[in-house]
Amino acid sequence: MRVAFDAGRLTSDAGVLLMAEIERRLGIAERLTRCIEDPRDPATIRHSLAEMIRFRARLIACGYPDGNDCDTLRRDLAFKLALGRLPDSGADLCSQPTISRLESLPGPLALKRMMAAMIDLFCESFAQVPKRIVLDIDDTEDVVHGGQQLALFNAHYDSHCYIYEATTSKPLAIFLRPGKTPDGGDGVRVLRHVIRLIRARWPRVQILIRGDSHYGRIEAITLCERHRVGYIFGLAGNRVLLRKIAGLAEDIALRRLDAVTEKMRRHGKVSYAANGWPARPDTRTRRVIARIEAEPQGTDTRFVVTSQAAHSAGHIYDVLYCARGQAESLIKLDKAQLASDRTSCRSPLANQMRLILHTAAYWLMLSLREAIPKAHALATAEFATIRLRLLKLGARIIETASRVRIAFAAACPEAPLIRHIAIALMPAGP
Repeated sequence: MRVAFDAGRLTSDAGVLLMAEIERRLGIAERLTRCIEDPRDPATIRHSLAEMIRFRARLIACGYPDGNDCDTLRRDLAFKLALGRLPDSGADLCSQPTISRLESLPGPLALKRMMAAMIDLFCESFAQVPKRIVLDIDDTEDVVHGGQQLALFNAHYDSHCYIYEATTSKPLAIFLRPGKTPDGGDGVRVLRHVIRLIRARWPRVQILIRGDSHYGRIEAITLCERHRVGYIFGLAGNRVLLRKIAGLAEDIALRRLDAVTEKMRRHGKVSYAANGWPARPDTRTRRVIARIEAEPQGTDTRFVVTSQAAHSAGHIYDVLYCARGQAESLIKLDKAQLASDRTSCRSPLANQMRLILHTAAYWLMLSLREAIPKAHALATAEFATIRLRLLKLGARIIETASRVRIAFAAACPEAPLIRHIAIALMPAGP
């Protein structure tokens, strides 16, 4: 047996050609490019900003989150073809230093415009205006590298802030913020930005925002009430709340003993107003739902504050609030499978630009999954599985004078699915 890397000009990422058609439909690169002012001399430009954004986002989607991979893959036949260059005779793609300059290019205003462009992409991804959307807001740890500015990390408050639409798994915004203990204004700034842009496109859409007690501050509650936005936020327990449900908690504990069962759960509702909560026109109190669970070890109680009055306490907590746990699965897709925590630049602005590029890769992978027929096993697969089955494909790409031929392996197990997706993504004829 003899092993050598001498098979010639092959590619191991032929599935990236599917990404080219998806990006053409979404127009992500063009949206982001319009937000950045290019300071380069037009006469000397070899790689446009849109091409660099496309290259970087597709590298991330294919499992290459490190910018250093550009130096090798800039000559890859499939990536060149996917970016509109001929595989053999076409010029090579941009290198790692060029990508690094792209990441460091946008200033604060450009980044705000780019975040707004991603929310516009979210709104335009719906075939018709939805009647109701559910937004899950959550955060996660982002390990600090290299002595970055604003690296104020501690063990309880993290640095990434994600917002997803719960029913479609579509991302709205990913913000990088300092890892310090936030005040109530931190969540409000994020939510105000998102709500304003959505309502500018959809004035009558019903919005429900869910988040844990990290975001259950009166500033966020007041913002939602002011903009007619529904909310379900976790609420930290205190002596007043525990005293209000003490009778119910004792009753549940006794019922569990009488029923000789291991665990018993009940729900209750109370009106509550903290001393610092400003009054509304009708009342200063808000509706608080209590989830009480009696176990042999004692009674565990959790609280949420909500604007939802049309549902029972059990439905609000178990069905509406607990469903926000899906956001953690989406964060896993973005962070563990698309490496969105690869924020190792010294500038927080460059790190925010990286998050935008990773969000673009998320859109590519999500759109590829949506193109899979619903009856297929991969229609609900994680991004890592889709990458393995549809993107990491070996192929020989042959350029001739009149055409480009792509030869996949005869034993490709997903050949029928790839053929179906490619035909479905083809541009419509004249």
